[in-house]
Amino acid sequence: VAEVKRIGRRLDPGQYARFAGGAGHRGILPVRQTGQMTDICRWAAPGRVNLIGEHLDYNGGPVLPMAIDKGTTVKARIRDDDRVHVWTTHGGNQHTDFGLDAMPGDVDGWAAYVAGVFWVLRESGHPVPAFDLVVDSDLPAGAGLSSSAALQCAVGGAINDACALRIEPLHLALLMHRAETDFVGVPSGSMDQIAVVCGQAGNALFINGGATPPSIEPVPVDWTAADLELVVIDTGVKRGLNDGRYAQRRTECEEAAELLDLPSLAAAGPDAVLRIDDATLKARTRHVITETARTRGARRAIMAHNWKQFGAMLTASHESLRDDFQVSCMELDLAVDSAIAAGALGARMTGAGFGGCAIALIPVHQTGHLIESVSATFEHTQRSAPHCFVARPSEGMHRLSGN
Repeated sequence: VAEVKRIGRRLDPGQYARFAGGAGHRGILPVRQTGQMTDICRWAAPGRVNLIGEHLDYNGGPVLPMAIDKGTTVKARIRDDDRVHVWTTHGGNQHTDFGLDAMPGDVDGWAAYVAGVFWVLRESGHPVPAFDLVVDSDLPAGAGLSSSAALQCAVGGAINDACALRIEPLHLALLMHRAETDFVGVPSGSMDQIAVVCGQAGNALFINGGATPPSIEPVPVDWTAADLELVVIDTGVKRGLNDGRYAQRRTECEEAAELLDLPSLAAAGPDAVLRIDDATLKARTRHVITETARTRGARRAIMAHNWKQFGAMLTASHESLRDDFQVSCMELDLAVDSAIAAGALGARMTGAGFGGCAIALIPVHQTGHLIESVSATFEHTQRSAPHCFVARPSEGMHRLSGN
């Protein structure tokens, strides 16, 4: 304990040198002069792709996300004062610090997600010390791949480990969700944090948001056995959940549920739209009803290895998000249309929308053609070519070996 406190003292900037714990982190943690740096805790949290079930988690419906093989890593070390210091190499070297007593509204930008973790742990009865934190990531920010949840959960996992809090994974995920809603102020559902923390390699997660706590069922996704792969198409259009449009959709869904006298909109029956006069609320309700049915059907199609049917559901989901929920954009529509034209079994936007990524299920031998086709379409419309990569169902939040 004394050794942890000793190296946790504040150091002048000139005393910070290259951190010996990995090539991905450059020059941003104080280096111990002797012995092994066994006090450093290293955790990773993946991003996620939501296969289907968009805008259902906060409506009490089912979702089907999977953790992917891109994510965020955090190195954490306890300090002996009351200031949390965070460095990141993601998007250029950045440093920030805040007090352990930071409250909602005290910290802005990406650092608010980190500060929210400390706040929610204290609020839930887990007093924690200050830390030095180093963050690195290969997840694009604002792309709809849960980079913010990955940051939260990697930090939360490291603190949980370093302080021996013994918080169970699902409970930790729900705490991280509360940090996002109550500290950062984003009125999101809990899907992102649950997928990031509880993801399993080779599986998607069928999450029933109508249960308390949400129920989780692993669903094996072995499309590679059918020579298929899932391509993520990052349009490069950045979006944030705090610009008001996401909150507006949630408010509209709550208004529709109230009109129908339902606890959540996902509980609506097929005829519910006939009882709503407002055109906007009718459209939002129609999306939630049909997306709920599609998500349950997609789970069945995956279990039956019926990839053609699964692909058709992806495309139908995008059409509903575009037309009824109105959260797509020109770039997402271009990505989906050109992917299908290139031979994809199905494609859709993923994430909250208004930008970010699309996904496409494509035969392996046609992946190169899909990427070329999407890039050509974007360039033809004078847009920058999107970044494309293959996503694989991967392990959720986990401790990294070594220092």
